[in-house]
Amino acid sequence: MAVQKLRSGVIGRIARLIDFRIDERLRDLNGRVNDLEHATADHRRRLDGAESGLEHARGDLRWTRAELDRLIPSVAAQEAQLEDLRESLSLPVHADKPELAEARSLIQEIQRQHAQIRVRLAGIARYEDRLRRLEDTITVPAGE
Repeated sequence: MAVQKLRSGVIGRIARLIDFRIDERLRDLNGRVNDLEHATADHRRRLDGAESGLEHARGDLRWTRAELDRLIPSVAAQEAQLEDLRESLSLPVHADKPELAEARSLIQEIQRQHAQIRVRLAGIARYEDRLRRLEDTITVPAGE
């Protein structure tokens, strides 16, 4: 009977030790799972923010594209006017001085407008390139 009591005491002690170790590991695992859930929620929130920013950038890109489509015919027309003026200047001119001064001022105005349009188009191109790089950065997973 004493051996059986000793055996049940040892078995009970081993069972409590095993239960203690299992509970300890479960607490660790529960803590890690909880931390991972918080990290996952944070990653989802950040991904939603990135997707929202990307959609905003796409809207800006659509607006820029529409502006570019609107400006291209104007630039083409001004280039045609400039070329017509260049051709007319290369012909011998039979005009008096006021007409020449007016023609020169018109050419200068067209050249000034042409330069402004080129600056705007260059700015739009840089903006589109930045948006493209932003989209590439967002679409490439961080692990790659």
